[in-house]
Amino acid sequence: MAETTGEGPQGAPFFNKDRIKNSPEEEAKLETKHFWRIIDAFRLYRVNIQEHVKRAERQFLSLPKHHQDLLPDVLSNLARISQCADHNQDIMQAIIHNSFHMFENIEYGEREDPRKVRPSTTFDMDKLKSTIKQFVRDWSETGRKERETCYKPIIQEIQKIFPSDQCDVSKVSVLIPGAGLGRLAWEIARLGYICQGNEWSFFMLFSSNFVLNRCENVNSLTLYPWIHQFSNNKKSSDQTRPITFPDVNPQSLPLDADFSMVAGDFVEVYRDPDSWDCVATCFFIDTAHNVIEYVETIWKILKPGGVWINLGPLLYHFENMADELSVELSYEDIRTAIVNYGFHIEVEKESVHTTYTENDHSMLRYIYDCVFFVARKPADVYCNGREEEDDHLQSTPPAAKSPRREGTDTMT
Repeated sequence: MAETTGEGPQGAPFFNKDRIKNSPEEEAKLETKHFWRIIDAFRLYRVNIQEHVKRAERQFLSLPKHHQDLLPDVLSNLARISQCADHNQDIMQAIIHNSFHMFENIEYGEREDPRKVRPSTTFDMDKLKSTIKQFVRDWSETGRKERETCYKPIIQEIQKIFPSDQCDVSKVSVLIPGAGLGRLAWEIARLGYICQGNEWSFFMLFSSNFVLNRCENVNSLTLYPWIHQFSNNKKSSDQTRPITFPDVNPQSLPLDADFSMVAGDFVEVYRDPDSWDCVATCFFIDTAHNVIEYVETIWKILKPGGVWINLGPLLYHFENMADELSVELSYEDIRTAIVNYGFHIEVEKESVHTTYTENDHSMLRYIYDCVFFVARKPADVYCNGREEEDDHLQSTPPAAKSPRREGTDTMT
């Protein structure tokens, strides 16, 4: 069973490092408000889809009657979409039902007015729809091909660097920042390694908690992840086709498996130097306001001789957001910074074609031409030869913190 931990509220993303700090009481209040806002998004999912269906019905019925007569199946397909939304809502309810007490050391209490469900923003609803597609990527047979192109190279590299026939893998620690719904971290733990996933999005945390801790029977649950896509459908039935999950029993890990999920902002949670044998990042480094801060954090927390494995593109999440720090660097620049920081790049592939939550029936499909590399922190170097400047370093395990708040100005 995956444990999800949290320790105190964290603020929203910042434009600079010296953002205004709220009092602990105000931070807790804002964090609780955010928690309930995401809960409301799950609760209002069906309402949002039904509004879209009703709009589509009105548009269709506004056509001339002789045009409508040429399209006898449109209204029945819209009715089917509405039914699929009803079914998806049942899953959303199950997810939030298991989210109220999911953190080991933080509770969000009761909302000020239990009867008041706030309307969700377009941003929040888009994030929820994106999260639903994560179930396809991480926990369905449909997502197997995508997992093999994204996760398999990382797993194979871990096994090559830390082979089970040459070392005790139960003592090899692997960290997965941006773990999403947890499949990559789960697969690594299944192989016997110590593995911890880190995630800061409540959308992802609620959903990963549900699938990792509440789903046992293989392919026992159904979702309709494509009903939100009203464009680029070859067939009407493509929009309402189901997927089943989980394709494996998430609770089938060995009893001695060391697997956990930690909530919080990567650079705030992980501060202890020389803590991890491996950090593996998949579609993650472009979530940074300042990707060099990620490089710096990974350098610090890796043990001497430890490795950083990365696969992903550079679709910077904050690029077009007003009042947000976003430094968009080329891979060439990032590579230069990695090398200048002291890493030795041992493996590098600059053209790995992958997809991300792909709808393989869509008329529009995106292919990412990703970079894959393995960078090692030299065994004989400590903190790049510099004295550690952080006065708050501790020797305890990484502190688990609660997720920073998503908002109209953040991405998960």
